[in-house]
Parts: sequence; C-alpha cells; structure tokens
Amino acid sequence: MKIDIFPHIFPKPFYERMMQSTTGAGFMQKRVRGIPVLVDLDLRFRFMDQFPEYVQVLTLAAPPMEAIGDPKSSPELARIANDGMAELVAKHPDRFPAFVASLPMNNMDACLQEVDRVITKLGARGVQIFSNVNGRPLDEPEFRPLFEKMAQYDLPLWLHPTRQSGFTDYPAEKKSRYEMWWVFGWPYETSVAMGRLVFSGIFDVFPNLKIITHHLGAMIPYFEGRIGPGLDQLGARTPEEDKELVTHHLKGRPLDYFRMFYGDSAIFGATAPLECGLAFFGMDRVLFGTDMPFDPEKGTMFIRETIRAVESITIAPADREKIYEGNARRLLKLPKKN
Repeated sequence: MKIDIFPHIFPKPFYERMMQSTTGAGFMQKRVRGIPVLVDLDLRFRFMDQFPEYVQVLTLAAPPMEAIGDPKSSPELARIANDGMAELVAKHPDRFPAFVASLPMNNMDACLQEVDRVITKLGARGVQIFSNVNGRPLDEPEFRPLFEKMAQYDLPLWLHPTRQSGFTDYPAEKKSRYEMWWVFGWPYETSVAMGRLVFSGIFDVFPNLKIITHHLGAMIPYFEGRIGPGLDQLGARTPEEDKELVTHHLKGRPLDYFRMFYGDSAIFGATAPLECGLAFFGMDRVLFGTDMPFDPEKGTMFIRETIRAVESITIAPADREKIYEGNARRLLKLPKKN
C-alpha cells in the first residue's frame, strides 16, 4: 500500500466559507479555482483509482487559518475545516485512513483547545502548522505550548511553508518576480523554521517531538556541509555587538538536531534530491508524500512521478516499504494491514 501523507484537499463547507473571505480569496483565487480536484470528490477518486493500493492522509491546502481570519474568526474556520475532514474520513475510510487537523495559530488559547478536540474526539492523527504565523517565527514562546502538547500526544506536526509575493527578493523592490517567492522562498521558509526550532532547544526539551517537513526537509539535506562544519563555528566569527544573535544552549551538535526532523517525498519526482534526503534523514524518517494536486495536470502527475522516483532508486524492498507505508503507520499510529 502507498499512504500519501501530504496530499491537499478542501472540504466543501470550508472551501465555501474560505472563499467568502476577502483575504483568503484574494491570495488563493487563481491557484485554487483552477484545481477542481481540491473540492470535487468524484474527480479525486477517479484520479486515485489510477494508482493501485493508493490512499491519502488528508491535509488542508494553504493558506493558513491565520492568513484567512483574525483571532476571533480563525477558530471557527478551523473547526469547520476539521469537522469536514473528519466527515470525509468517516465516510471514505478505504480512501482516507486519517486526516491532519488545521489550527488557528493567531489565537493560542483556541488553538490548544482545538488540538484536544480534534485528537480526542475527531481522531486526527496530527496537526499542520506553517513556517511562520503571519510573519512571526515558530520559536516564539507563545507557540511553545503547542509543541509540548503534541509531544505529550506523541503525534506529529506537519510543517508546511508559507510566503507570498510581498516578501521581496531584494529590499529595493515591492514584489517578488517570476514566483521566486515560491520556487526558492518556500524551501527557504521551511529551512529557516527548522533552524529556529533547533536553536530554540525544542528537541532538548521534547526529545520525542515529531515534525514532518514538507518537500523532504527543503534545503537542509543539500546543505549538510554548511549546517555541520558551518554551524560548528557559530559565533566564532560574529562581531561582539551581534553576539546575542548567535547565543544558544544546545546540548549537542546542531547538525544532529536537524536529523531529528522527518521529511516527505514531495519533491515532484526528482530522483537525486530524493536520494540526498534519504541519505540525510535515514530510511526511518522519510514518508511517502506527493503534494497532490498542485501539479501541471492538476491531480495525477505528482503522484505518478513520486512513485516513479521511489521505484527508481536503489534501496532494499523493506526500505521502500517503510517509505510507502511502514513509517506512516508507525508515526501516525495507524492500524496494521489485515
């Protein structure tokens, strides 16, 4: 079986509510309206049927809740989304073995209450967060209780990048050109979020914390040399007036903490990066994920190409089974096949 842990969907009630929002519709209109499979279940099932023994752990597509609603409205949006996801799983367990909950990160009291609700009452197998919270880093103390709670539940967080065109490539410009904000900006977002979490000491405090990074850890595997020997020298070349910017209290080597993350295989069928990510994280920390349906075919290309990439690399059959299914069952605590 192939368990896709990072496909995207919009439950219809949430989609209709989101598109009423000026903020949400403005950012997503062109990217979302042209992808009917995000909402159309019959079309999704026809696409899924092209791939034998293929199932999906549902995750909500961007934008984040906090980008759509203010602190008063985002909790309701999250509830609508999560109730819709739970309903899809209940109606179609043979298609969707589980779902990942979405959270109102701009209202932490409501966020923590929603975590308890979705896990204990709706059966969510984890939660999705984004690489920043309306421009705020995830290592701010306000967000720490969420990581503590997920460590207590021993269920993973899905880390999805977020950045818009207003985050420019150069200070002199007002907008990012040629979608550089997405092509390079999203991997950078994920990588920096991972780095900030590492240096916050979060893995020293919660060593069993599980964070699944979208797109196989983004830049991290490729930049192992800079993260390793580079960060081993952190502070040695820093001007005295900037020392506070590099001060940390990690108990171990920075590189070792980066290896504590997990990654999915959603790198659009590129084989060499897949091999790089597997070499960095190891076979037990890479899970099958496709980013379906954000591909040129609006549904099947990323599934097909990800399977092709996983099949083309030289690994043992048992390791391939871990990527496709075993690691997901273990992390998400899914029942074993009969």
